[in-house]
Amino acid sequence: MRFEDFNFTPSLQEGLDSMGFSKPTPIQAEAIPHILAGKDLIACAQTGTGKTASYLLPLLHKIEEEDKSVIDAVILSPTRELALQIDQQIMGLAYFTGCTSIAVYGGGDGINYEQQKRALRDGVNIIVATPGRLIAHLTSGIIDLKHVKHLVLDEADRMLDMGFYDDIVRILSYLPAERQNLLFSATMPPKIRALSKKMLKNPAEVNIAISKPSEGILQQAYLVYDEQKLELLKKILGNSEYKSVIVFASRKETVKKLNSALNRKGISSEAFHSDLNQEAREDIMMRFKGKSLSILVGTDVISRGIDVEGISLVVNYDVPPDPEDYIHRIGRTARAENTGTAITFINDKDQHRFARIETLMEREVEKLPLPEGFAEGPVYAPKSKSSQKRRFNPKWKKKPKAKPKT
Repeated sequence: MRFEDFNFTPSLQEGLDSMGFSKPTPIQAEAIPHILAGKDLIACAQTGTGKTASYLLPLLHKIEEEDKSVIDAVILSPTRELALQIDQQIMGLAYFTGCTSIAVYGGGDGINYEQQKRALRDGVNIIVATPGRLIAHLTSGIIDLKHVKHLVLDEADRMLDMGFYDDIVRILSYLPAERQNLLFSATMPPKIRALSKKMLKNPAEVNIAISKPSEGILQQAYLVYDEQKLELLKKILGNSEYKSVIVFASRKETVKKLNSALNRKGISSEAFHSDLNQEAREDIMMRFKGKSLSILVGTDVISRGIDVEGISLVVNYDVPPDPEDYIHRIGRTARAENTGTAITFINDKDQHRFARIETLMEREVEKLPLPEGFAEGPVYAPKSKSSQKRRFNPKWKKKPKAKPKT
């Protein structure tokens, strides 16, 4: 199948041709016909499969054939990073169409809020928004959503995990009852099914490799004690093969300390976490995308919120508590049919967590021996209490106190 088979408007097809896109990905091939037919849709696909374009392309096609003077579509996103990413994709795909969009998100200053208000008042075709900030604009009365024909929930599972259920329901009350609803999620837990029953009408369903990482990712792991992690990371980052790297940690305090430690060791990196203001976050992300910054140390806030080509390595400095977060973390590499490497550090306490990840993926991840010069790490025995015990390591043995002279 090729994109020409969808019979998109000439201007939209021209945009695809100019970007060198000829063949749809599996999620695009399955989802686009349902959306063009006007059906509600619930779609489940792993990260890096092209799911954003799978709903943007048919929406842009429909807007081209409809009234461009009104807000036609609302796309809800869990994070500002993802909202900005979607808006950027719209600008690329819609370059020849004349369709307009705006990313609406919180975290900025008053100037940012006023700029959003002016743009919304002037009118756009597509609003890409985080739920909280969209509600703020709705309650101010500056947005009229009575002409909206399409609602998209992107990363719906993440939105529910972040507590946006009530906000989503509130936003639904501002929308016309007759509309097309598209729900995209990387996972399909019961709470997503419950939400789909509330907002979707006789939906079509598309499922692409649920909870499975891309086949292009080389997954590896090291069994390490916490004291060994920093030196091991430094050694891995010294490999010139890795040009673009994300290092994930579960807590922002760990991210800050780890980034400072790397900088002290002469490794140039930047920390990305929720304490940064929007200007700082955008600056870091722009440099990372432009390859002037090669190492990003971040929390899970970026595991679903960025789409950067050419990331060659993802390092899990710790094992994420949720197996699905592991899928999203390593999904930052090997995107768009490329290849990449994902390395996870497993300490003695996190072995049971990693075993749950392997169970979810239905595969065992290769455990590599520590490099030469490193003391032996823990034994991998996630079902045994013995794995929690620290093995004797001469390097950490305290020197005995000197006996007093007699």
